[in-house]
Amino acid sequence: MKRTIFGLGLAAGGAAFGQVPEAPVDPIDPLKEVRSAVGAKDGDLSRLARMLAGKKGGNHLFYLPTHDEPATPAKWGYKFENVAFASEDGTPLHGWFMPAKGKRVKGTIVFSHGNAGAIGHHLGFTMWLVEGGYNVLMYDYRGFGKSGGEVDRRGMINDVKAAFSYIATRKDVDPTKLVSFGHSLGGAKSITALGETPVAGLKAIVIDGTFSSYQAMARVVAGQLGADLVSDDLSPLGFVGKLPLVPFLVVHGKRDEVVPFAQGLTLFETAHEPKTLFAVDDGTHGGSLFQNNGAYRAKMLAWLDERVIR
Repeated sequence: MKRTIFGLGLAAGGAAFGQVPEAPVDPIDPLKEVRSAVGAKDGDLSRLARMLAGKKGGNHLFYLPTHDEPATPAKWGYKFENVAFASEDGTPLHGWFMPAKGKRVKGTIVFSHGNAGAIGHHLGFTMWLVEGGYNVLMYDYRGFGKSGGEVDRRGMINDVKAAFSYIATRKDVDPTKLVSFGHSLGGAKSITALGETPVAGLKAIVIDGTFSSYQAMARVVAGQLGADLVSDDLSPLGFVGKLPLVPFLVVHGKRDEVVPFAQGLTLFETAHEPKTLFAVDDGTHGGSLFQNNGAYRAKMLAWLDERVIR
């Protein structure tokens, strides 16, 4: 059976929103008027905001880069190598290569992190994979950490491609056993990058807490006004169906406080077979793989081992 779902138990229906009764004296509800203005498609506020910021003026709000280094793998006793490579347009990129622990190297994972901080903020997503026998390449997109350039949607997607091009050149890596793992924004960038340009030797694709479209996320945060300020170019929903025919794993917490579970489910349902969903009952945006004393980390390692080690 190619399609597998772990822990999926969506309740039918949902909580109904109560209706606000009409005011008996003042017929104008200011809060209602504000909601109406913000929610109006192409309303006055949207037109004003676009005039001030431009149609794509809100795109940069998806990115919260920092240039600090709160920790390196060495803090926890892991070996690592600072690596440098260039994106397609020559933008210099920085990353860490962490060799697998143990005598047998199962494969190599290219990890694409979420929208905030730099790679030093995301080590918790990768060190357990090193313990599990996988090499890991972490890297910063343009404008993040020690990488050059400025944040840019198209450029960052090309940075994902550059990370895979780089890892395939290493003599200590088996280029026929590669895995893509992206968290949140990293999953979105990876889906589009791999949907556009398949990678030779790719054995599996994993996303965790990933949104389906930029406008859908902007609407969650700021209603229709937010959606009107963001373009949906290169959104993962348009590319998930174009991914190479390799196993696809979607991890998403049902209590994700940032990206609604429904968006991860949409990506899963749109993807081709073979595909697997880990729907984590108490999972949050950054904590799904850490629930139940790491039960889903063990599941993910088992899932990877079955598909990478052949």
